[in-house]
Amino acid sequence: MDLRKIKKLIELVEESGISELEVSDGDESIRIARPLPGALSAAPAVAVSSAVAPAEAGGAFQFRAPLAGTFYRAGAPGAEPFVSVGQQVEAGDVLCIVESMKMMNEITADKSGRCTVIAVADGEAIGSGQILFHFG
Repeated sequence: MDLRKIKKLIELVEESGISELEVSDGDESIRIARPLPGALSAAPAVAVSSAVAPAEAGGAFQFRAPLAGTFYRAGAPGAEPFVSVGQQVEAGDVLCIVESMKMMNEITADKSGRCTVIAVADGEAIGSGQILFHFG
């Protein structure tokens, strides 16, 4: 990513008062997070990384959030959740919706497996790379 763009994003975070911003461009992403009020440093933290891969061990794997935002288990309030514990999920199935920057993003499975744990609550704020589901 261009250093000028990164500096501009840092300025945007500082001026807007938001606590976190994540932008992805292809397989590169940048996450800028401001410390909470009362923290020791007032400068925002910046992390630039490539795409996050699921952690695998003995056929089991974890599905991580591809972006920061608000996690929703269903497409609408009161609707059936996309995934429940014990459900078999196929690659390409919708797992959840992540609302980020006022956009609803359908998050799909990149591989098949049986959901063993849903690690976050509906409506919870999540960070990029945070574990959302465990599959076995």
